[in-house]
Amino acid sequence: MERQDPKPDNRADNSARNMEIARETKENLLEAEDYLAERGDSLSEEERRNIVNKNRRRMESIRAHMEEAMDELDEIGENANRLED
Repeated sequence: MERQDPKPDNRADNSARNMEIARETKENLLEAEDYLAERGDSLSEEERRNIVNKNRRRMESIRAHMEEAMDELDEIGENANRLED
């Protein structure tokens, strides 16, 4: 069996990927809010609570992915500055 070298760390698209994940998560959060607004009265308290809790986790996920995207962009900028020096 031939030994394969590990793939290099390609972080070029990390920021875009994190932004896309945040966007998709926000869409899911908004859909859940719409669902609650339209059908909330017919849900059990537990079902409603589960959706609300999941949306809280979604908000935290969005925040974390946005922060990670910004960190990646900052790092790209710092690396570009080092190359210019």
